[in-house]
Amino acid sequence: MKTATADLCDTNEAAQVCLLPFRSYGSRHTMQGPARTVRCSSDAGLVRDQVKLAGDGAVLVVDAGGRLDLAFLGERLAEMAMNNGWGGVLVNGAVRDAAQLAAMDFCVIALGAFPRRASLDSIGDVGIALQFGGASFAPGGFVVADQDGVVVLAGGGT
Repeated sequence: MKTATADLCDTNEAAQVCLLPFRSYGSRHTMQGPARTVRCSSDAGLVRDQVKLAGDGAVLVVDAGGRLDLAFLGERLAEMAMNNGWGGVLVNGAVRDAAQLAAMDFCVIALGAFPRRASLDSIGDVGIALQFGGASFAPGGFVVADQDGVVVLAGGGT
């Protein structure tokens, strides 16, 4: 059963609400699952490397530092993530191929869209604690996102 972010906030004082103005890009507008994390500032190679792996329902949380001048996920990587069982992708930055993402039965949430892709050199960090928008995202945390926003629980599921 999926938990709505509003209900999670009403019933769990430890719920952290991410304060960033995210937009939903996939045709699926909800995701929830354990967090797996990537931090990258100008490179989407680690995102590509992660979505090639089995997702097992996890949410890939990508901290691109809020950059809106490079895209860190597009149609091909989102399709790879969907086909490999990821629960969704949350990008603190931009994505591209917005029209194609909108047609996919997959949840992609990001700050915006931009046509130029980030490099693919696999530079950055994987599996580390991230902080943005007033929330902490760490491996083992639990992410819930819907049309109301993004909520994270530091210790696990709902």
